[in-house]
Amino acid sequence: MRIAVFDTHPYDEHALTTANAQAGHQLEFFEERLHDKTVELAQGFDAVCPFVNCRLSDTVLKRLKEIGVKLVVLRAAGFNGINIAAAERHGIVVARVPAYSPEAVAEHCFALLMTLVRKTHRAFNRVREQNFSLDGLEGFTLHGKTFGALGAGRIGQCAMRIARGFGCKLLAYDPYENTKAAEEIGFEYASIDRVLREADVVSLHLPLTEQSHHIINADSLATMKRGATLINTSRGGLIDSSALIEALKSGQIGGVGLDVYEMEEGVFFHDLSDRPLQDDILARLMIFPNVLITSHQGFLTREALHAIATTTLASATAFERGEPIANQVKPG
Repeated sequence: MRIAVFDTHPYDEHALTTANAQAGHQLEFFEERLHDKTVELAQGFDAVCPFVNCRLSDTVLKRLKEIGVKLVVLRAAGFNGINIAAAERHGIVVARVPAYSPEAVAEHCFALLMTLVRKTHRAFNRVREQNFSLDGLEGFTLHGKTFGALGAGRIGQCAMRIARGFGCKLLAYDPYENTKAAEEIGFEYASIDRVLREADVVSLHLPLTEQSHHIINADSLATMKRGATLINTSRGGLIDSSALIEALKSGQIGGVGLDVYEMEEGVFFHDLSDRPLQDDILARLMIFPNVLITSHQGFLTREALHAIATTTLASATAFERGEPIANQVKPG
């Protein structure tokens, strides 16, 4: 198949090209994100391969159908940027990568968490300036604390396994409970309110849906234990960023680690170091000394990139052969 790969970076191209040595598709890489202004780049291709910040609206999908695109192979787990109902209506099949490396994202969650609770980012900068003072670097131990996961799917479960290794008590909210996993890992299912109320660390692992949008808002932030730490390695839209700023200003939230941001499109994955940042909310968040932000890199390990590439191309191969696609996304 001829596949147009959008929103690509060198690490994408390397992983997909390596995996394609066996798959044998024709790949062409575009730096542009796929949306209504770039859809014409898909002319002459059988499939498109977008990433998380591409926007496949009804209009875009209609045009893709008109120019002969039959398949969307999303190289990510989340598909909130694609109108799935419209894709089905236009006869376009959508596939995703549901579980490329849950360990990669869960481990990044703890990279953020440990940096925050032990303030190693601030210590690193001090020592580079030959300031060896420890004043203001007091942290807290995770052992004995309560780790609360909102979302107990593959990534949430991996995060709780790590938290258990630190000696944390585990609470989790998920609309779909898995009692076997809870017993094996040693976590307890609880309501959202209880997780927020009791957890010293709240980690987000939910997909972004209409129901979960801004699940962390002014009310839920007020419910959290004062001084708690909030980590989001899932989707930016789970958090109301303006409400988060107010909670940080008041001291209600003690620390925040973000690998995602609700308005990250057009900012994350790009080098903007030569121009003023136009997003005032993101700029405000970056000022807080107890906020740590990374640019959606939770997936960025060699193992995860390999898994993403092979799963993406396997979906294209299955479609080309007329075989069932294991990771197809359908409405509902």
